[in-house]
Amino acid sequence: MAVREIRLFGDPVLKSPTTEINDFDSVKGLIQDLLDTTALPGRAGVAATQIGVGLSAFSYNVDGNIGYLINPEIVKVEGEIELLEEGCLSVPGLWHMTPRYPKATARGYQLDGSQIEVSGEGLMAQALQHECDHLKGLLYLDRLEKEERRLAFANLRQQTWFLP
Repeated sequence: MAVREIRLFGDPVLKSPTTEINDFDSVKGLIQDLLDTTALPGRAGVAATQIGVGLSAFSYNVDGNIGYLINPEIVKVEGEIELLEEGCLSVPGLWHMTPRYPKATARGYQLDGSQIEVSGEGLMAQALQHECDHLKGLLYLDRLEKEERRLAFANLRQQTWFLP
């Protein structure tokens, strides 16, 4: 279908929780657009909100593991929370130490209605948590510890793309 434009911090769709998808046939084009948009180099995942669609779906592309989840939820996390360097396509140019679990499992659906679980460690775990957050209206900036968050917003105001 198409590579879609990424919405940037400040766009209200990024802070809005998504709507559950009930008719999977109606989102075939959306899922293909998510996959196409995630296929570009340097993209580990894209949530529907990041392309301006308020529905509960995201795609991922981590180390050759490519796929999508409809109506996903994190069902299991393991290990102690770690501070990991994280960025976001909707907050370009900024990377900050973000608390994430080192292992995560998300459960969701495929277009044929089958339910699947996707598990991962490292970047995959981080991507699953990050994309599920997007679908709840959260950005990684919302997860930052107080001092890191202060630094992030100071950096954000200096970005050429940022419009207060």
